[in-house]
Amino acid sequence: MQTAEIFLIAMAIIFTAPYLLWRFGRLDYYAPLVVVQILAGILLGPGVLGALFPSYYTFVFNPVVVQSLNGVAWWAVMLFVMIAGLELDLSQVWQNRRETSITSGLALGVPLLFGAAVAVGALMWPGWMGPRARSWQFVLGIGMSCAVTALPILVLLMEKMGILREPIGQRILRYASLDDIAIWGVLAMILMDWTRVGRQVLFIAVFILAAAAVRFVMRRLPETDRWYAALIWLTVCAFGADWSGLHFMVGSFLAGASLDGHWFDRGRMDQLRHNVLLVLMPVFFLSTGLRTAWTMGGGSVFLFSVTLLVASVVGKLMGTRMAGRVLGWQPGESGLIGWLLQTKALIMIIFANILLDKQVITNATFTALLLMAVGSTMLTVPVVTPRLRRLAHLIARRA
Repeated sequence: MQTAEIFLIAMAIIFTAPYLLWRFGRLDYYAPLVVVQILAGILLGPGVLGALFPSYYTFVFNPVVVQSLNGVAWWAVMLFVMIAGLELDLSQVWQNRRETSITSGLALGVPLLFGAAVAVGALMWPGWMGPRARSWQFVLGIGMSCAVTALPILVLLMEKMGILREPIGQRILRYASLDDIAIWGVLAMILMDWTRVGRQVLFIAVFILAAAAVRFVMRRLPETDRWYAALIWLTVCAFGADWSGLHFMVGSFLAGASLDGHWFDRGRMDQLRHNVLLVLMPVFFLSTGLRTAWTMGGGSVFLFSVTLLVASVVGKLMGTRMAGRVLGWQPGESGLIGWLLQTKALIMIIFANILLDKQVITNATFTALLLMAVGSTMLTVPVVTPRLRRLAHLIARRA
């Protein structure tokens, strides 16, 4: 077969397998389709499909096809991360800064410490830390992976449960938004390359000046032209970040965060996010699954993932419980918020991909993090739904 034909076979598998698993496996209650696509990416990777059908796997996912898929995946995740940055609205965060900073700080800090403790334990065994990582980078990266809240998936889940536009839903979005900024700040710290620090300082300086110029131009463009200009800005920022030794995803987030969301029609932005998730992101999930590995042994990888999941969930619940005591929340409120904020999936997977690219973690650690992300997300709806019925009086309560 020609490469184009094999590529189309791969694309058919990418879109068909997750949908069939989601629809006929009746998984829609537990997770949106995008989470099942992540799970399918793992199943279609070398550790499962490649082990069961090695000749078929190497035929379909040959190096040329994989490289083509990676190009689509890179563009997909760049668009997605830019939209995430563009949707950050810090005005509500500032108006409720005391309550938001206390909750966000504890909800991020406690699971980070728990995850870091697990990472310190993992340092005792070879094979988990990447070849180019220092111990502190590995520990901080794993800790932050346990602390991440997947804001886009959280929006989908709260919309499904009917609380997105309620006061408690808007409060949770504020907490997750502030954590989103912390995630990228910590990532920049981990990726700081002292051998190329000159390039990174130059990139930051040029970015600040260029962002001011772009904002000046954007205000004077019609709304339809701003979308096209944003794509140009995205490619420039992504290239600059990657050239400087950071990662193109860091540049993608900066491209979106440096623009004002109200410059763009909200309906079009929601539609763009939906279309990126529908049309492009499944390819990213498959390319992510292709990077999984079980070289440490399936039992060891599963044990590590379960340990990380416990650290993540318990840490998040303890953090929100501490915040509830400081802020005087009602009984049950901290648990409800904690279970929603422990949702992982997309942002953590993007974060883990960057750590793997920079060889801070190994493929085995990456696999454990993926399993942890899927597990935490699929726990959310079954745990939160009965709590919402019992605590219906809290839904409309403002902080």
